Amino acid sequence: MSGVALDPKTSPVFPMAAKAALGDTQMRKNVRHATDVIQSKRARVVGEMPDWQQLREAGRQIRQHTMEHLDFYLEQFEENCTRAGGVVHWARDAEEAKRIVTALVKASGSDEVIKIKSMTTEEIHLNDALAAAGIHAYETDLAELIIQLGEDQPSHIVVPALHKNRQQIREIFQRKMNLPELGETPQDLADAARMFLREKFLRVKTGVSGANFLIAETGGVCIVESEGNGRMCLTLPETLITIVGIDKVLPRFQDLEVVLQLLPRSATGERMNPYNSIWTGVKEGDGPRAFHVVLMDNARTEILADKEGRQTLNCIRCGACQNACPVYRQTGGQAYGSVYAGPIGAILTPQLQEMHYAQSLPFASSLCGACYEVCPVKINIPEVLIHLRNKVVKQNTAGIAGLFDVEAGAMKAMAMIFKSERRFRAAQRLGRIAETPLVRKDGRGVGWIGWLPGMLGGWTQVRDLQEMPEETFRDWWEKRRTNGN
Repeated sequence: MSGVALDPKTSPVFPMAAKAALGDTQMRKNVRHATDVIQSKRARVVGEMPDWQQLREAGRQIRQHTMEHLDFYLEQFEENCTRAGGVVHWARDAEEAKRIVTALVKASGSDEVIKIKSMTTEEIHLNDALAAAGIHAYETDLAELIIQLGEDQPSHIVVPALHKNRQQIREIFQRKMNLPELGETPQDLADAARMFLREKFLRVKTGVSGANFLIAETGGVCIVESEGNGRMCLTLPETLITIVGIDKVLPRFQDLEVVLQLLPRSATGERMNPYNSIWTGVKEGDGPRAFHVVLMDNARTEILADKEGRQTLNCIRCGACQNACPVYRQTGGQAYGSVYAGPIGAILTPQLQEMHYAQSLPFASSLCGACYEVCPVKINIPEVLIHLRNKVVKQNTAGIAGLFDVEAGAMKAMAMIFKSERRFRAAQRLGRIAETPLVRKDGRGVGWIGWLPGMLGGWTQVRDLQEMPEETFRDWWEKRRTNGN
């Protein structure tokens, strides 16, 4: 999709990327505005639901039950999908998934595909693999089209181009669609995109889609969207290839009753998505003649095996946690170096990388809990963040290398100090002496430290530190008791 794909293996660590992002004031303004609008709409439609908390609990139970019996429901889906005329393929990892999809497109006799938004295909960089095989992929979701034409990178799970404002989008369309006289109203931009895509819908014979849900009971696949482009991709091509993570399965058709209320309200503040497409296999004279489903693992079974991290797979990709996160709202999504940004990306991406990459992401959070409060299926993201932080620390301090880890050494020293009142008091006295040359008084006589050396400088790079008080709480308390107060 983009000129340089977001790849946790090659992206800079989050603190470096976030620092660069903080300097982009236009991007930060765009992200804040978009997330404010979505949050306001979400609060309004959620407030209309007196049983919202019961719905959240029902969603949590459905997803938790599914993960506990995932093997059974996946096999049930395969059996029912095959019976309906679909062909199910299994992919252990990203490379295998890309090989399968590329081979299927070539077998269809096409060198072009139209796509409906799919985070799974972004996760494995499918477009790059198709391009390497001489196959051109056209994104048809408006936001994805903007990203593709702008050679940009997505920054949000649901609204990938929310970091772009209207004027920036108009400039992209003018340049890439050769429309110098293009107006700037939303209607003008929508008309331009519609005309650009319509020719692709009618000409390209192969479609590639993701899926919001798989339904084990029927072998059906469900996609929800707002523009109608998805329905065009799902019905007009002769061959439809759906690629989806194994975590997207639901046990029963009836479960859609719950998740289709939770998802649109949480994602975009809508009571219902305008287009809810559910298809099962193939039917003569109606829709694609060939239908393939690629069920991709790509480290999801490793996540499933982790008792504490497993709840990450309950995610239904609404992006509500991103909109509520104070860190994401300042940095945008590209700083996370993954197509999965924000709080859910901070726990999902490192686990998909089997903790070999993106180890800075579990620390990209204030642990304020706002993500947990808005999650429609009650994923306790702060709990998983702490669990992953513990994993990262254990990895970095294991073996001989751990003996030379500066941060680990500092933490051990702090632990030694906190275990002893005498050492703690001595450290406080030493701290007051050490800070003296660094303290600057403000107009009210309050001392502030604006610079600290070494690793401590991470704090003062973005905020001032108030000087230590001359009298500690412990000293004050003892003096109070001595005076008989």
